[in-house]
Amino acid sequence: MAISANTAPLLTSHKQANKGPTIDNTIENYIGTTGVMQLFKAILLAFAWAFDAQQVFISVFTDAEPQWHCTGASPTCLPAAPPASPCGLPAGAWAWDRAAYTTVVSEWALKCAGPAVVSLPASAFFAGCLAGGFLLTTLADSLLGRRKMLLTSLVSMSVAGVLTAFAPNVWAYAALRFVSGFGRSMVGTCTLVLSTELVGKRWRDSVSVAGFFFFTVGFLSLPALGYAFRDASWRNMYLWTSVPSLCYSFLLFFLAQESPRWLLVRGRKQDAMDTLQQIAALNGNSITSSFSVLHACTMNVDGGEDAGARGGAFATMREMWERPWALRRLAAIMTTSFGVGLVYYGMPLNVGSLGTNLYLSVTYNALAELPSSILSLAFIGKVNRRTTVMALTAAAGVFSLMCVAIPEGSAARMASELLSFFATITAFNLILIYSIELFPTSVRNSAVGLVRQALVLGGVAAPVLVALGRERSFWSFGVFGLCIGCLGLFAACLPETKGRSMSDTMEEEEDKQAVAAAATTCTGGATDIATKDNSDAV
Repeated sequence: MAISANTAPLLTSHKQANKGPTIDNTIENYIGTTGVMQLFKAILLAFAWAFDAQQVFISVFTDAEPQWHCTGASPTCLPAAPPASPCGLPAGAWAWDRAAYTTVVSEWALKCAGPAVVSLPASAFFAGCLAGGFLLTTLADSLLGRRKMLLTSLVSMSVAGVLTAFAPNVWAYAALRFVSGFGRSMVGTCTLVLSTELVGKRWRDSVSVAGFFFFTVGFLSLPALGYAFRDASWRNMYLWTSVPSLCYSFLLFFLAQESPRWLLVRGRKQDAMDTLQQIAALNGNSITSSFSVLHACTMNVDGGEDAGARGGAFATMREMWERPWALRRLAAIMTTSFGVGLVYYGMPLNVGSLGTNLYLSVTYNALAELPSSILSLAFIGKVNRRTTVMALTAAAGVFSLMCVAIPEGSAARMASELLSFFATITAFNLILIYSIELFPTSVRNSAVGLVRQALVLGGVAAPVLVALGRERSFWSFGVFGLCIGCLGLFAACLPETKGRSMSDTMEEEEDKQAVAAAATTCTGGATDIATKDNSDAV
């Protein structure tokens, strides 16, 4: 006896046929194949990641602990036998190797202020990212949209960066870093979501990886700027990264478009029509057919724009909260993301503990992002998301733990740190793409924003562990390895999304789950019956 495997899909396909066209198909039918200019605009949007990277890792140089030496003016500090720390030495017994204004640690005498004060500016930045992420993340899905949220975030981050260059003390400096982090919190999320929603299905993975590539470019620019200003004030770093970011924001104001997917989901059909006309013109096409198909799209969220006004800024959060499957996905990927974020943001801050040249160490870490982006681009369509994330986090954990046992200053320790960081970067990239695929358009920006905040939460804890790890490396490399290795196992709770099309509403995602469950049940039933038939034959 045999059961046709097509029975369940036939029933479900009839159900799908009544749902009308999807947003994906509607948009591509109107605008045609993604053209060069459309792709250029999406890549221009992705360049925002470069400025994002600069603000994330700029403290590696501005907050670095500089070298010092004994002056020979006191018998308690002799050049031939200097003490481990200058703390407690009389004034004039020691001096910085470079001018005091080169870093905030030397300018404001933070060397002996303790780990809490030294790590305060970096922790304040990530705390601002965390607060901004939780408070602003739903606005891009509800009231403001992707474009306005991105522009607001870029401008606030850039202005705060310019003001940071004029901070009079460490407390004002930490406060401005918090404001910068608050503004920066939505830059990466909105860039990733908007750039992928502006292109066709064929180019989405490539545009996603383009963002990671530009993040590498921004990261790589910091060692070059740091070396150029090594004998100048740390304030130059903030001016030379924030002013170009502000100029870029004004450029986007005139060139960036809102996501037509988001406009359709929010029920703003006329705005969606205008945007589709503009994109079609970029591709060298003109829309001559009626827009009647748009009215057949049943993708409005709770009645479209009016529902968004009734639900408020946190309507998308309530949508996820009311569905156990969405909460399970969110909890699992955020837990994994915390471990990844701890290592991703902590490793570059901890390069000073390797005992090697700071500029070269940061350059090596930044360069590690480049092959990761290339590998992500080459294999993103071929690898399973779930098992790959688990394998990468396990590898990162092992190499990080090896750094505890390897002596400081050795090439083996540097290599182990780079391998751990490389695995972490790749997991970071994959998690962001994975989170886009796990959640539908109606809540995607909110969900991806929360995942990024989990990554940033790891960044909040990282500076404190780095400060503690300067005395004992287990508190940095050891804790990093244990966290990413153990928390990466939570990815096993997530469904596989490789090869799946993106959903637009929660209902559509639930329909896909029902189809997958029906197919699994049907296949399982056929296997059981076939096994029984074989047993009877024997």
